[in-house]
Amino acid sequence: MDGIILYRSKYGATRRYAGWLAEEMGFPCVDVRKTNIREVRRHEVIVFGGAIYASGISGLSFLRRHIDDLRGRKVIAFCCGVSPYEESAFRQIRERNMTGALSDVPLYYCRGAWDMTAMTFTDRTLCTLLRNSVAKKDPADYEPWEKALMAAGDGSRDWTDRAYLAPILEAIDGPGPGTTAR
Repeated sequence: MDGIILYRSKYGATRRYAGWLAEEMGFPCVDVRKTNIREVRRHEVIVFGGAIYASGISGLSFLRRHIDDLRGRKVIAFCCGVSPYEESAFRQIRERNMTGALSDVPLYYCRGAWDMTAMTFTDRTLCTLLRNSVAKKDPADYEPWEKALMAAGDGSRDWTDRAYLAPILEAIDGPGPGTTAR
């Protein structure tokens, strides 16, 4: 089987998952900003991974722009976020991002990492403002992502785990519904 792993990562967790997938499958692993559709079209399996920022999946625009060029290939996507997996939150991410021609592309979730000290000034400021806003709520009313945000604190936490790759690897190896771009 011939494939490629594409990813867009800002702080490294998505890149780590992409690298682990590349190790498992023997596929090349490429930052989506450093490739072009001609290179990607050479492969029969395309796995895309992007980090979740403000409920959008980074780098997904490449896949959206070129999904028609990938007709007949197996296309699989994963996203990486700080929160623990929670079905309704994941469904919202899917509904927001996997629309139109991407609606049949399977999407998987991998839990990432958090490091306030590694963030850009802008990201650190936005996260601090968001945490200050969430802190005004009753903790009993927190959404799962709000609980994770508040628990992460100012330090660093790493929840990456190869176990999150199991369903992705299964989708790569199996025929699976909705894995071929139209």
